[in-house]
Amino acid sequence: MEYVIDRSLKEVVKGSGIVAFGRIFAMGINFLSTVLIVRYFTQKEYGIYSLLIALLPFFVAFSTLGFHLGAPRQISYFRGKNEEKVRRVINSSLQISIVLAIIFSVVLSLSSNLLSNVVFHSTEISQPLKILSTAIPFYVLVVIFGSIFRGFNRVDVKVYFLDILRAALFLSSLVFIIVFTLSFIELIYAYVLSFALTCLALIFYTIRTPLPIKIEKKFALCPSGRELVIFSLPLLVDVMLKMILMWGGTVILGYFKPLDFIGLYSGALLLTAYILFVLTSTEAIYLPIASQLFSKNLIKEMQRTYQVLTKWIFSAAFPTFLILFLFPDLVLNFLFGANYISASLALRILTLGFIFPVLLGLNTISLLVLGKTRLIMYIGLIGALVYIGLNIILIPPFGIEGAALASTFSYILVNLVSSTKLYQFTKIHPFSKNYIKLIGNSFILMAVIYIVSSVIKMEFWMLPVLLILFLSAYFMLLFLTRSVDKEDIDLLLALEKNLGVNAEIIKKILRKFI
Repeated sequence: MEYVIDRSLKEVVKGSGIVAFGRIFAMGINFLSTVLIVRYFTQKEYGIYSLLIALLPFFVAFSTLGFHLGAPRQISYFRGKNEEKVRRVINSSLQISIVLAIIFSVVLSLSSNLLSNVVFHSTEISQPLKILSTAIPFYVLVVIFGSIFRGFNRVDVKVYFLDILRAALFLSSLVFIIVFTLSFIELIYAYVLSFALTCLALIFYTIRTPLPIKIEKKFALCPSGRELVIFSLPLLVDVMLKMILMWGGTVILGYFKPLDFIGLYSGALLLTAYILFVLTSTEAIYLPIASQLFSKNLIKEMQRTYQVLTKWIFSAAFPTFLILFLFPDLVLNFLFGANYISASLALRILTLGFIFPVLLGLNTISLLVLGKTRLIMYIGLIGALVYIGLNIILIPPFGIEGAALASTFSYILVNLVSSTKLYQFTKIHPFSKNYIKLIGNSFILMAVIYIVSSVIKMEFWMLPVLLILFLSAYFMLLFLTRSVDKEDIDLLLALEKNLGVNAEIIKKILRKFI
């Protein structure tokens, strides 16, 4: 058992390291791009931009039908058992997604005037929306190709192309727009161009890569294709839920409130997404590894892997949560300007919702590994209905704070139900003895920092110093309360090997407190 867990954790660290590097790079570039957009364009134009990039993923999701989750699982599950089935899954996911992407691109283009006038009450959205519709086929192809490679444990493909290359292309175009003082419409063209060039580069790479990705000349939904649709379609609901929780408040705000409100809310939402960074980075590689453990009926090994990863994910995410929750006004003022300080309360509320899935770990992905796609669909439906209902009720009287409350409550509800069901099926839960101690240590230190910050006047430059003090005290409590597991050493060894550093001193200290 220990050997299997050790090997699984090392694979996760290796894969997550690649994903984390790509996502850090991409999120850094995207963050810089957003700051430039906020500083260069008006708050209303940033609101329009935020609304557009919130709408686009919904059309992409409908085009892929959940294949970006279903295909990797099916490919990794059948690898070595039925290679012909693997090939058919690949062909079906590509064929169906391409057809649907073209259809939804045309639909969005033709309905742009209707959406602008009737739903968002602004004619200024029509032309940018029509331009953005052309990005759907390129976006879909990049997602599907990346998912196919992920089924072969090739998480690096998505990282290099969708995360890094596309973000870099958009930032380069944005700098060009600012230098030559071009208009807001050119910004939308640049966004579409970044996906088009990324798609072409990925197609060229795929042609030269020796994976069984032979596309059939004729469209035909084979039995494996129908099986993929049946397996993946319920996952579409879960995908939609996650996007609704992430972007739904932005869209509903566009219906009830002026576009300036969308800019405020999007600024807060952008920052809270960083709390989920480690969790989403780990999901990509955990799925195929956990699928292989489950296919061999290694449930105990899967459970221990789940617990160790959740502990590390929470440890990595908590400092970001702490800074955003305790000092939202300082962060917003420094990054976006004084006009965005009014989003402080919404940012604080959102951080509570986003830390909750981090606290409970990889529950939905684990349900997917078990093949419980219909259950995921039902949980997603409940969460989406609750979220939409709360937005409709809370946004008119409370504005962006109402949207934040709806998001937080829905995140908590969905993750509680998912974790409860996962425990009922497998007895898998994240709360080992050392993890509980770690959670307690974290919130005790947070309370101390809150008391200190209420006494002295905080400035932005103090936050890095405060973070260093927190981490120092955090690790001291980690040792004193003996919250270190053997698997923590294994993960550290894997990190040491992949990063090429020598952590011998840290390992010696940790071993004394196991």
